[in-house]
Formats: sequence, structure tokens, C-alpha cells
Amino acid sequence: MAQSSSSPEIESIVRRALAEDVGGGDVTTNCTVPAHLWLTGRFVAKAHGVIAGLDIAALTFTLLDERVRVDCLVGDGATVVPKQTIAAVAGPARALLTGERTALNILQRMSGIATATHRLVEAVAGTRARILDTRKTAPGLRVLDKLAVRIGGGVNHRIGLFDMVMIKNNHIAACDGSVTEAVRRVQSCNAANPQTGERLKIEVEVRNLRELEEALTLDVDIIMLDNMTVEDMRRAVDIVDGRVKLEASGNVTLDNVRAIAETGVDYISSGALTHSARALDISLWLDEPDAQ
Repeated sequence: MAQSSSSPEIESIVRRALAEDVGGGDVTTNCTVPAHLWLTGRFVAKAHGVIAGLDIAALTFTLLDERVRVDCLVGDGATVVPKQTIAAVAGPARALLTGERTALNILQRMSGIATATHRLVEAVAGTRARILDTRKTAPGLRVLDKLAVRIGGGVNHRIGLFDMVMIKNNHIAACDGSVTEAVRRVQSCNAANPQTGERLKIEVEVRNLRELEEALTLDVDIIMLDNMTVEDMRRAVDIVDGRVKLEASGNVTLDNVRAIAETGVDYISSGALTHSARALDISLWLDEPDAQ
């Protein structure tokens, strides 16, 4: 499950992002902005979308200077329109200027992912399908990417390689092309969650109805229908008849996701949510000192 915005891991991500950008100091700001100067301003949405990560953007500033105040006017998951003010800021000008880009990078990326997720979730409304993310996240930012998916109404799939078994085509190829042998090897390992001791769920990928029939004879929790046609997915749902959960994966778009959902699959996964989501256009507008 994705972590809360106050988690130590998220704070660590923000600190690393600041260190990457600030390094030994913000030379431009420190040379041009008096240390005593205090500014106000606001975050403004410039496009329609779903907000995610506003409190993490606020954390960026408070890590630089605890005197910065960020008043969020909307919460995570809120739908916004162009020119809408989503937060007010006030504090030492140097902290606001130094943290501006890092805060916006986080806020724009997370809001873009939440927006893309929300659109898919809305597109399948009324069906049984739930939208899943994947491991196709930005290196080092997975916890933020997956949190954004949840805020957008999606469901986190496995967080990493450690918390669920997913047997894909290359694993099957390493087992002489046998789905059965791949599952048998996993089951012989007695794979369990190291924290809870519970058996890890097993998901297996199939590429055609023949492999589906084989997977149905095995003790697995989820079967992934990889790049199947809508018609084959519909046939797969009929064949399985509720005996195991089905996930559709591969080339999912806003244009075809409804048709996929209407086949009756339980889950639809999309790597594009995190590897190709367009950042939501958001700006930080600071007031001139004499305008305060």
C-alpha cells in the first residue's frame, strides 16, 4: 500500500530532491534576495485535473525553513479548473524561491498521474473492473507515483518484486516454456511475506486461451491476460467463470479501456499511468513586495 505523505520515506525523497537541486546553495537567490524579505503567493492550476501531493509540496518548503506557511485550499483528489488557486503560501522569500522548482516538480508529476488515473477510473465506472498501476515508475519515486495513483482512484498492484509473485513470459521461458513448471517452482519455494509470514499471492501471465486453460489447473490467485483481443478477453471471462481473478494488461488507453472493462475482467493494469502521464500544469505565483 502506498504510504502517507508524512512517512519518513517520503520525507527522505523530498530531502534528496532538494539536495540534488540546491547542492551547496541557491546562488542566484542568495545574491539577489535579501535574507529578511518575506513574500506571499499562491499555487494556481492552469489546466483541468486532479490534485495530488500538495502537502508534499508544502513539506518541500518547511524542510528549507520552518517559518514557511502553506494553506491548502483543496485536498488530494480534488478536481480543479484553470486559474483556480489551490494553495496560499507565505514565508521567507529565499525559502520560497529555492524550493519552488522541487515543489512544483513533485506536485505537477503527482497531479498528472492522479489525473490520468481518474480518467481511466471514470471511463470504467459501472463495471466490475478496477484500475491497477504497475512497476513502471520513475526510479526512486515509486512511493510518490503509487500514492498519486491511489489519490486518482486507482489501486496499487505490487509495490516491488518482494510483495507478490508475478510469473511473466520470460520466467515461463526460463522454465522450458511451461506455465505449470513455473508455478510449481514458485510453490516449492513457499514464498511468504517476510513481515507477516503469509503466503504471497501468485499471479501468472498468459498470452492465449490455451495457456489460460493450463493456468486454470494450477493454484494461482490471479491470471493476467496479456495483450489479448477484446473478444479473447470476453471468452476468457466465460471460461474462467469466476474461479480466479482476471487482469487485463497491454496497450490500455482511454479509448479502449471501457470495452476492456465490459468483458468482465476484474482488473485492468496500465503502465502509462506512471511512465507516460503528462504533468499537470501548475504555477507558483509570488507577489511583489510592494503588493503586500
